[in-house]
Amino acid sequence: MRIIGHRGARGEAPENTLGGFQYIHDLGIRAVEFDVRQLKDDELIIMHDDNFLRTTGIDQPLYPLDSAQLASFNQANIWMDWEKQMTPTLRQSLNIMHDFEHIEVEVKAVETVQDAEKLTVELQKQLKDFKHTAVITSFDLKIHHALQQQKSEFKRGLLIEEDIQEQAIEQALELGCCQIGWMNQLASDAIVQATQAAGLNISVWTVNDIQRAQHLRDLGIQGLITDFPKMMQDALGQLQ
Repeated sequence: MRIIGHRGARGEAPENTLGGFQYIHDLGIRAVEFDVRQLKDDELIIMHDDNFLRTTGIDQPLYPLDSAQLASFNQANIWMDWEKQMTPTLRQSLNIMHDFEHIEVEVKAVETVQDAEKLTVELQKQLKDFKHTAVITSFDLKIHHALQQQKSEFKRGLLIEEDIQEQAIEQALELGCCQIGWMNQLASDAIVQATQAAGLNISVWTVNDIQRAQHLRDLGIQGLITDFPKMMQDALGQLQ
């Protein structure tokens, strides 16, 4: 089972930042999950929310901005011991991840089919050197359909936070996914076993309890997405 840092290491470092990605790299962890959005100037950036309020303290919607306007927002606003962390681009982040073994790239939901097509084309260009390590994941079926239509060579994962169980497994197979990302609360023993029986890999998010992590490891899941990768690394006694 691979320990995967959630948004870098959001419980131990500012989430979705270059500093956070460097933090897990320095731990020896080589697996990460992060969120991608596309700005109006087409730049791909790493950010979970579509507003800066939670992470920077500034109530500013993301999408009216272009990449040149990101510098004034400090993503380490609540981290007193950290220097300023700007919202990183995907290109900047991938420079740190050049030797990572597993990258889960969550594409956040978009409004239109056209948005999905534009984002996925640019995403695949930027990930071209990561075909063997990247898995493109999303809740948004528009993203999956766009990648299908483009005959993407990238592995894909369907993210599930609704209690639809068997339907989700069928949907993932129809979409050509190789894995399902189950929300922790839905990842019962039975659904994990059913997913495995369908030949799909499994990531479970977000797991911050050590006993739960040990149980999921015993069930044979592939990826444990956690806010506290150092804690999990120390507790489970493994680097990946």
